[in-house]
Amino acid sequence: MILLDIGLPDMDGYEVAQQLRQSPALEKTRLVALTGYGQEEHRQRSRDAGFEHHLVKPVEPEALQELLLHTSGAA
Repeated sequence: MILLDIGLPDMDGYEVAQQLRQSPALEKTRLVALTGYGQEEHRQRSRDAGFEHHLVKPVEPEALQELLLHTSGAA
């Protein structure tokens, strides 16, 4: 699992996710957007970029724990 911020300098998290999705070695890696952008347009854009989940900061610890528990068995 990779927790990736969307608002990055130079190359945003959407672009990073798209590049990560091109790597066969990372095809089973779960991508989680961890961002301050929470509008539906941002959620859709993260899905389009290859993220499986979209968490808005500040993330509740319980929500992150739940996500980790449910994806720990996925390779």
